[in-house]
Amino acid sequence: MSTSGSTPPPRNNVQTAGRILSGIQPTGNLHLGNYLGAIRNWVGLQKDYECFFLIVDLHAITLWQDPAELRRATREVAAGMIASGVDPVNNALFVQSHVPAHAELAWVFNCVARIGWLNRMTQFKDKAGKNRENASAGLYVYPNLMAADILVYKATHVPVGEDQKQHLELTRDIAQKFNNDYGKAVFPLPEPVIRGPGMRVMSLRDGAKKMSKSDESDYSRLNMTDDRDAIALKLQKAKTDPLPLPATEAELEGRPEAANLINIYAALTDKTIPEVLADISGLQFSAFKSRLTDIAVSVLGPINAEMQRLMNDPAEIDKVLSRGADKANAVAGEVLKEVYDTVGFLPRR
Repeated sequence: MSTSGSTPPPRNNVQTAGRILSGIQPTGNLHLGNYLGAIRNWVGLQKDYECFFLIVDLHAITLWQDPAELRRATREVAAGMIASGVDPVNNALFVQSHVPAHAELAWVFNCVARIGWLNRMTQFKDKAGKNRENASAGLYVYPNLMAADILVYKATHVPVGEDQKQHLELTRDIAQKFNNDYGKAVFPLPEPVIRGPGMRVMSLRDGAKKMSKSDESDYSRLNMTDDRDAIALKLQKAKTDPLPLPATEAELEGRPEAANLINIYAALTDKTIPEVLADISGLQFSAFKSRLTDIAVSVLGPINAEMQRLMNDPAEIDKVLSRGADKANAVAGEVLKEVYDTVGFLPRR
């Protein structure tokens, strides 16, 4: 029996390389790591794939969120994605909770996934920490919801970073078990799309830690809403080391903070590390940081301005998200209907 699943129809009668599903949580401020590690890559992928981009508010509430802040952050994430070049006309950009099929399919997958599989998920251990018994049940089973996010659109490809590969493997396991259990190739086995350079942007205060919304220090990250003065100050204060800027990649070994700033420079200028090193070799760190500031402002400045414009018109954002939800519901509803028929649920009359 084949478990490859059916191929999604082409977008607007134009053949695509497949269907992409990717999402981002509306918690904290969007930062440079989100842009370089995810959003910028989505902008490139939408040229070749039919894309569903979602703001995962259901995932967000696995940890308590202030309701007013969650609503604000949801609109800000949408504004950041649109301002960065995500096309909400030819793709679906929407909020996860606006498509009930995500939660409905997740329940089916709660009954397909095995507890042993979930016990192996390292992100639950990391997020729950020592308070495992006090963690929400949602935090424990959220990998099943993530699988539903992907499979409710029969996505064929998922952009992944290192920290998400395990979730995609679980998604494939769930899809294969469902197909095998019911003797029907309902779901495809989605393939990873490996992100390009800049996918791991590290903290400006600690080169061993990933840049994060949850870091207590705002100086650890460049927010997509930062103005020139804030960007300049954060990069000026960014941790470095006493050694001069390197001339070769080998000299970057054991220098995480220097490597991080050079990696950011390379990603923002679309250059390779050797090309960047040829440009900056011999500069003082202060001069290099000044150059990096100009480059960061040139990239983030227009995004910041468009985000502010959109945030000043929340009705426009809501309209975009509503159109996206209509597209998403049309696809997800049909897939959920097929799943319910496959498992033996009575059709609603």
